[in-house]
Amino acid sequence: MNKQSDSADATTIRRAKRHKGAGHRERLRDKFLSSGLSGFHDYEVIELLLTLATPRKDCKDAAKYALKKFKTLQGVLEASSKALCEIQGIGPKNLFGIKLIKAVADRYLEKRLIRKDPINNSKALFDFLYHSLRDKDRECFMVLFLDAKNKVIAANTLFEGTLTASSVYPREVVKAALNHHAAALIFAHNHPSGDPAPSSDDISITRQLFWACKVMGITVHEHLIIGDNQYFSFADKGYIARMLQEFDQSFK
Repeated sequence: MNKQSDSADATTIRRAKRHKGAGHRERLRDKFLSSGLSGFHDYEVIELLLTLATPRKDCKDAAKYALKKFKTLQGVLEASSKALCEIQGIGPKNLFGIKLIKAVADRYLEKRLIRKDPINNSKALFDFLYHSLRDKDRECFMVLFLDAKNKVIAANTLFEGTLTASSVYPREVVKAALNHHAAALIFAHNHPSGDPAPSSDDISITRQLFWACKVMGITVHEHLIIGDNQYFSFADKGYIARMLQEFDQSFK
């Protein structure tokens, strides 16, 4: 009799917990639908994403553990599937929401930029590049390919790792530009340290790329280095203009 009573009590407790969890996620969803993410803690955003592929399990603790491990919401979104699965309560199935929202955000920002003029739409350019590069733990070198009207045709990451003059190949950049039928290019890469100031290698790489592209009749408008919510512009600082002057003088 006691065993049956204990079993019934355990069942009641499980149901109560399940109903409490279901009510909590409903409140999260209703809160989002009524006011967006305003007022959400970062762990609640992660929790909401985890619930997309977790029909019955409480995801709050897993969300908090993930935020603690990866420090920021951006860090969680950028984390690898393998690293996320090391968090108790996160597995191959319920990380779906986290990976989906990151991919959707990347595509959304890219679509906002494609066929737009980044020279006259610098905010969209910075938003796209910052979102794409800010949380990378390795340097990534991106190229934006522009048509004759300076509208973006495509944006690709061509090189990853420590960027030096020997690891970024001008011929690969030119080849990619010709494949896209690009008339002009914008370069961008990140500094995981957060400081966007250019190194001597950064300046050397930019000069090599600028000359290689100019010889092929391809214009280089800019090279942006993305740091921690800040950037360094080779165009704004006069580097691109000086390289153009050097190039023109060499052929006089």
